Amino acid sequence: MDTLERPRAATWAQTPLTARVVLQYEVEQFLYAEAALLDARRYRDWLGLVADDIEYWMPIRRTVTNSDLDREFTKPGEISFFDDDRLYLEMRVKKLEAGSAWSEDPPSRSRHFVSNVRILDVAGDEITLEACFHLYRSRLEADVDNWIGRRVDVLRRTGESFRIVKRHLFLDHTVIQSTNMSTIF
Repeated sequence: MDTLERPRAATWAQTPLTARVVLQYEVEQFLYAEAALLDARRYRDWLGLVADDIEYWMPIRRTVTNSDLDREFTKPGEISFFDDDRLYLEMRVKKLEAGSAWSEDPPSRSRHFVSNVRILDVAGDEITLEACFHLYRSRLEADVDNWIGRRVDVLRRTGESFRIVKRHLFLDHTVIQSTNMSTIF
């Protein structure tokens, strides 16, 4: 786990069990609803879940020896698959909606699986969590892609719901065999 992703002091663990269970349920339901929006291609609605200060980042993974594990993933500011802010995500959604994304015409079919959700920390109105994901995508007649990994999200409570402030995606793959990565993770 990258040092940027480590939970802070055990304040979350000291929270009463009932409050932890309720928050765990709320967070999981939010993540499942988000996945359903993406699978239904409701990208504009998905943008409604994204904070203005979103940090959406997927580093590149390399195969390294045990002595170089600190170099397994590229660092922020280095080359990455995604390093998007709100504006860039809005542009991606506009392109998908306009039908001008050649790699999504006809559109892909996706299924987002989110599991092993663990709340790492709660600081004020922000919740840091780690989850596993499996994104299955089929396209055309026979193109199939599977992306599997873990992600670290920061959600900000906004009234009765949340906004995604940060999403760092860490693929288990070192080689991407897909012809494109136009799907939103």
